[in-house]
Amino acid sequence: MATTSDTRNGMMIEFKDGIYEIIEFLHVKPGKGNTFVRTKMRNVKTGQVLENNFRISEKLTEVRIEKSKKQYLYHDGDFFVFMDNETYEQMNVPSEVIGDLDNFLLENTEVIMKITKDGEIVGIELPTSVIMEVVECDPNFKGNTASGGGKNATTETGLKLTVPFFVEIGDRIKVDTRTGAYQERA
Repeated sequence: MATTSDTRNGMMIEFKDGIYEIIEFLHVKPGKGNTFVRTKMRNVKTGQVLENNFRISEKLTEVRIEKSKKQYLYHDGDFFVFMDNETYEQMNVPSEVIGDLDNFLLENTEVIMKITKDGEIVGIELPTSVIMEVVECDPNFKGNTASGGGKNATTETGLKLTVPFFVEIGDRIKVDTRTGAYQERA
């Protein structure tokens, strides 16, 4: 059991029948009344973000999360298959856990899997950028310059993003997994 004074960013707690990750927190001491902790939390399963105030003496149930490296192998129906690099054991992860991150998963991508002590998978961490191939993009027109603006493109995983005019079908580009934005040509 932890108290609200132990609160930190990235801390996982049990709250309202779910596991939440604390994104932001602030200790507030109003002129009148008791001190409290204002938090912004994200449900690790649904991605729902909510704000909540905790009294300073309130107890929080901290959830211990184990992080381990896994390699993404392939997509099989409603599951994504990952492999442990040390034991070569394969595990099926439901699509709900991966969510929108499937747009960045390429075969053989190394990820960090977050697992509770009960063996429940609560999420994955991707590398900060991945290299993907452009499979579809708008045509280039005469007069388009390399500076300013861009055109729509689709990568091999189905991710839609805006790229500079000089990017063509078949080019390999570096994409930021945190924002989904084009970084550079690879």
